[in-house]
Amino acid sequence: MKINEIKQQFLSQLSITYPKQEIENFFYLLSQKYLGLKRIDVALNPDFKINSKTDQEFNSALAKLKQEIPIQYIIGETEFYGLPFYVDKNVLIPRPETEELVEWIVQEVKSKKLKVKSAKSLTILDIGTGSGCIAVALAKNIPFAKVWALDVSEKALKIAKKNAILNGVDLQFLNEDILALKKLHLQFDIIVSNPPYVRELEKSKMHKNVLSNEPHLALFVKNNNPLLFYNKIADLAKENLNLNGELYFEINQAFAKETKTLLKEKGFQNIESKKDIFGNDRMVKADLFQI
Repeated sequence: MKINEIKQQFLSQLSITYPKQEIENFFYLLSQKYLGLKRIDVALNPDFKINSKTDQEFNSALAKLKQEIPIQYIIGETEFYGLPFYVDKNVLIPRPETEELVEWIVQEVKSKKLKVKSAKSLTILDIGTGSGCIAVALAKNIPFAKVWALDVSEKALKIAKKNAILNGVDLQFLNEDILALKKLHLQFDIIVSNPPYVRELEKSKMHKNVLSNEPHLALFVKNNNPLLFYNKIADLAKENLNLNGELYFEINQAFAKETKTLLKEKGFQNIESKKDIFGNDRMVKADLFQI
């Protein structure tokens, strides 16, 4: 079968579920994955013939897309903050909003707003690391920092370890349940977390491809306790942040005010929120001044 015929199959069979541009993006990602062909290569060689094995791979991917399985899980990879990452059903697919959280931290460090004893002593902890996207991106872009990545899921940590190797960074890994943890026994200059923050009542607003495929453990919290993880992590941060250390969160836009109030009540200062590219309250940072 010719490559252009495969493309037409995708367009005709997926048009009910996806817009044309998204279908084409799927097709070109798969062409790159299975054939090493870029978009321009396909355009210049529409009669390129594929063998039966590759034809089966395309058909398998097509069937999965019909089931609304995310393309990132189908090809087993994605990009975050300009870096390649492995992903599977055991980890969330990194979001653009989380890239903004990483950028905020990187710029704060580069502008020397973060006061540490020595730049070479900068220590960072990523809580609920999942694929390791935050930890790896920070380690890659702040090469003098020592970065720890913590998660309750052993399967997620396996993916995070692969991503650390893939991107050539050295991370320290902690397999812990943050809700059950009483003390970390380590001190950090920065603690960052993108914890579960979607209330179960918000499931109806989510796309099927997220609900049916991405790990609910990393997504949802009970309706009656939406700040469960923020409360726990803030308590740990009070004990495990160094002098003038900073705490960063990705947050549920519906609870920006409540998250800031929680941090203020726990003694954090210089509390600042930030909107994402979509105009939603998505990030909060706070300083801890220890006496």
